[in-house]
Amino acid sequence: MPRQGQQFAMPTTKRNADLFSTQATRDNAAQEKIIGLPPNEIDAFPDHPYQVRDDDAMQALVESVRANGVLTPAILRQTDDGHYELVSGHRRKRACELAGIDLPIIVRNMTRDEAIVHMVESNFQRETVLPSEKAFAYKMRLDAMSRQGKRNDLTSTPVVSKSRTNEEVGKSAGESREQVRRYIRLTALIPPLLQLVDEGKIAFRPAVELSYLRKEEQAALHEAIEAETATPSLAQAIKLKKFSQEDKLSAEVIQSIMQEQKPNQVEQLKLPKERIAKYFTPGTSAKAMEEAIFKGLELWKKRERQRAAR
Repeated sequence: MPRQGQQFAMPTTKRNADLFSTQATRDNAAQEKIIGLPPNEIDAFPDHPYQVRDDDAMQALVESVRANGVLTPAILRQTDDGHYELVSGHRRKRACELAGIDLPIIVRNMTRDEAIVHMVESNFQRETVLPSEKAFAYKMRLDAMSRQGKRNDLTSTPVVSKSRTNEEVGKSAGESREQVRRYIRLTALIPPLLQLVDEGKIAFRPAVELSYLRKEEQAALHEAIEAETATPSLAQAIKLKKFSQEDKLSAEVIQSIMQEQKPNQVEQLKLPKERIAKYFTPGTSAKAMEEAIFKGLELWKKRERQRAAR
């Protein structure tokens, strides 16, 4: 079993775009040696954009790994300091950790940029990919391809244009060049707003427009979203962006836009925050207050049913 610092005799591979094609990957896998390695000896890929969740799907994977083993080995690269860095197979690694078994791996001779391209492409076919995961994955791959282009690795021209690399990323993922650009814009959102996008509370196109707001403007918008219990429509997001570009987007303007009536908007019951805040400890978020109120209502409803049954 290999340990950190041990060198591998790897077959010579063709160092160009063909390295990442499906057939070339299969050919490499057929030549390279599959070995087992304890998961705790493998470093995660730096800034890995995809989340590894301990959910029902992970539990099913753990049970499958215990029963059948890992059918597809993970891909690793060895860093300059001799550590093993995971390129693809983060969910398989976590399943092996939970199952208490070694992870079958292949160590491949890759640069960091080559590893980024492989890591992103290997996750394109996942069943569920969050918008934030796509956003940071596309950005990582675009940056890596741009650096490779400057070294003339992927193209005969000395520098690959951003539109060209956007197009290549899109082809690999089945997205248009413009859609790739939109996803990458999401990386400019502050974490609380990006979480609302992942949760489906802010739609994709409005989120792209909101990404052009300054960080302080986004923070003020998040406060308004919590206060109004509403998220901006595409028209409102475009309006917010326009005011921001004109240096006119104050907290008051944000509040005014968020209070606009939307077409077909369902009437909502609003509770003044100052009236219910006294029942919570200072600093409790609006979401936590909402959850506590609904739990209290469920308990009240249960007691009412019990009284009626007597």
